[in-house]
Parts: sequence; structure tokens; C-alpha cells
Amino acid sequence: MFLTGLAALAVVPTLPTAARDLDGVPLFPLVAGCFVAASLLGGVLGGHWADRSGAQRPLAAGMVLAVATLLVSAASTSIWQLAAGRFLDGLAGGMVAVSINAAIGQAYPDRLRSRALALMSACWIIPSLVGPPLAGLVAEWWSWRAVFYGLAALTVLPALAVVAVLRGRSSPAAPAQSGDRPSRPALMVATTVSVGAALGQYGSSGWDLRHLPFAVGGLALLVVFTPRLLPPGTWCALRGLPATVLLRGLSSGVFFTLEALVPLMLVTDRDVAPVVTGLAFTGAAVAWAASSWVQSRLLERVPRHRLVVAGALVLAVAVVVAAVGTLPVMPASLAASAMVVAAVGMGLLAPSLTVLSLSHAPSGRQGCASSAMQTSQNLGQITVLGVSSTLFNACVGAGSTEPVGYCAAFGLLLAPCILATLLATRARARGA
Repeated sequence: MFLTGLAALAVVPTLPTAARDLDGVPLFPLVAGCFVAASLLGGVLGGHWADRSGAQRPLAAGMVLAVATLLVSAASTSIWQLAAGRFLDGLAGGMVAVSINAAIGQAYPDRLRSRALALMSACWIIPSLVGPPLAGLVAEWWSWRAVFYGLAALTVLPALAVVAVLRGRSSPAAPAQSGDRPSRPALMVATTVSVGAALGQYGSSGWDLRHLPFAVGGLALLVVFTPRLLPPGTWCALRGLPATVLLRGLSSGVFFTLEALVPLMLVTDRDVAPVVTGLAFTGAAVAWAASSWVQSRLLERVPRHRLVVAGALVLAVAVVVAAVGTLPVMPASLAASAMVVAAVGMGLLAPSLTVLSLSHAPSGRQGCASSAMQTSQNLGQITVLGVSSTLFNACVGAGSTEPVGYCAAFGLLLAPCILATLLATRARARGA
């Protein structure tokens, strides 16, 4: 998980430079969206694989694929090859994330799951401190390709070690109860949803007729096929796992949108140095890990649905801070601090939702529950960011200034925060 976090955080700052060198800046939204879209597919594939034969095999496969994707991206001769590399990286990332959550659900009792998840969050602290600035220096002094090649060299031996350790140790997960086993989504359905997510992400990046067909087509695919990948009753927030899955999408969408739009505003509108945005990312990662540790150690006796409420309220505070930070009279550091505040809320909320999802999952179906959570997370990120970006582009297109557009986009994020606060009790664990 440490090297996975290092690779994820180090790659992102180099992507704009890579797109520029490959003469593919207009297609950069597609490169960025491919990772999230493929993570959705990887989550579904890894979750069902984990339920069939244990979490070890998809974890090992995801680690090996992650190394291959770095090599594909490093050797890119066109923006399309870079997009393919990011797609494969998202596939690997989705498999690894879901496999780890499924392994925690299969191997740890309920009382230890929050601590295991907090340990996973802690693995991101050092990568968040050294990954982005080190990758930026390597890309500036040498080449962005060296970042990908270097990360591949760092991860190849640990990946092979994981394969060697887990080989032959995979054991089938406990069989699901006959009345609880859901129908297995076809791989074609997951692939279609991933394509729809990528189309929607690309379509929302512009406000013209050229992008409109992509946005409409992507939305149509998501509306038709997404319900087949989520528990029945998710959109109605039925009590138990469906409500928990919906809450993951709402909260992740808010946080991901803040992480995307706040740095963009700081760089393009406030002329802030890249080091400031880098520090904001570092502060957010540390805050998330610290908040996750607090919920696992000091607040472990607090019912999980109450921690979800607390996290959603903190997210709402972060949204308000970001909106106020768009005012020209306010210091840029105020808007940057919104990312840190939001991370505090997610550190409380995200592990609690994962614990709740595992407690609601039928025996032997932790993998499916984890894949549903991953699917909802990715869909939430794409949907909330897409709607907020569309609102921003609409405001700017109507003649408003960019700060007004950012303020409107941030204000829209209050809606999912309030909705998450109201729906949290529907995810309450049995007996809580």
C-alpha cells in the first residue's frame, strides 16, 4: 500500500507535462478521466474475484499490472498510449483497493477492522510528503518519463514478492448464504459503465457542441447500466448496504471535486506557486491519516453512523471555506485550507462507511460489497465533478468572472453534504 500510494501521488503532477510533450493537451481530460473510469471496472473485477477465490489473487494480479502500466505510460509515443496506460493503472488500482478491503473483511473481526483501515491510511503519509515534490523535481530536471520508469523500478520487486508470498495460499471465501447471493454483474456491463464514465468526464470538460454528444452518450450509458453494479435500492437509500454505498458516492464526489477545483483555482485565478498547492495536497493526506487514526483509537466506541454525520458536517464546512476563499479579498491560503478541512471529514467518514459496508455484507460477499463501494466512489467522483464543472463553464460562458463560477461550483457541493448528513442513520449497523 505504501508503494501504491507513492506511485499514485507521484504520477499525477507529471501528467500535464507529459500531455504537453505528446502534443495532447486538448485530450488531457480524457487522460485524467481514464484512471477513475477504469478503477470502476477494476473494483468490480477484483471484488467478484475475491469472493470466488479469496482476496490474495486479485491483489497479486493488481500489483503486477500496476508495474506494467507504469512501463506503458513511460514509453508513450502519443497521448492515446498515455491514456491507455492510465486506464490500465486505474484497472490495477481498483483491483488492489477492493482486494485490500475484502481481505480486511475476510481476515479481521469487526472490532479490529477500523484499526486495519487506519493503518492503510497511514501508509499514505510519507508518499504524500515526498511523492509530489520529488516527482516534480525529476520531471523538471530530467524527464517525466524518468518518473514512470523510476516508479516501475521501485515497485517491481515488491510486486514479485507479493506474488511469491501469496502463491498457493489463496483459499475460497466463505460461501454466501443462498438467499443473500446477488446476481453477478457481467463483465460487459462493468466495461460499458467504465466507458460511459470516461465519455461523461470528457464531455463535461467543455461547454460547446463538440463535447455535448460525449456528455449525453456517457450519461445515457451510466443511467442504463449503473444500477446493475450497485445493490438494489441504492438510489432510494434503503437501509443497510444500499444507503452505505450511496453515502460513499456522495462524500467521495465532494472531496474529489474540491481536490480538483481548488488547485485549479489557485493556479489559474490566484497565480499561486505550485509549491503551495503541493503543500495543500500534503496537508490533506496527513490530515486524513490523523483523522482516521482518531476514529479508530479515540472514537472506536462511537456508533459508525454518527461518525458519518460528523464527517459530512466537516465536509460542509470545507465547502463553505472554499467558497469564501474565491473572494478576491481573501488570502489564497484560505481556499487551500479547504482541502485540509475536507480531509479531516473524510478521515472520519470513509473508514466508518467501509466498516459499515462490511458489517452489512452477507457472509462471503465482502468482495461484492467492496466493489459496490468502489463503483459508487468512482461514479460519485465523476458525477459531482462533472456537474460542478458544467456549472462553472456555464457561469463563465454567460459572462461571469471565474471567481463567481468557482463560487457557484463550490456552493453546489453543499447539496450532497446535506444529503449525506440526513441519510447517515439509514446506514446504521445492526444493534447500534
